[in-house]
Amino acid sequence: MSYCRWSSDDWKCDLYAYADCGGGYTIHVAGRRLITELPKADHLWDDNLDEWLKVHKKQMEILENGEYENINLPHAGATFNDPTLELFLERMLFLKNLGYYVPDYVIKDITAEWEED
Repeated sequence: MSYCRWSSDDWKCDLYAYADCGGGYTIHVAGRRLITELPKADHLWDDNLDEWLKVHKKQMEILENGEYENINLPHAGATFNDPTLELFLERMLFLKNLGYYVPDYVIKDITAEWEED
């Protein structure tokens, strides 16, 4: 199960984070980000699939030809694997506090899951 992907929050997420089938929880940290503005599509998914498909196609074109910049933060391009959900949450918060973009719902979802355990 993934908590977030590069595509999360209209392709703004700097982390790809998931429960790893090999054990623990893995986070891949982006080494670069798109700086070209993308049209927003996430809000269309539930309401208007045809419009979402049009916007998504435009996003794919921009992702292919857009302008990117390197992320100049510690751990850019790194991969981490944490053995427990608690350590995974701590790392997510650490990376967010360093300046990586992580959608707010990701932290809330992981926190809720951790509190249930």
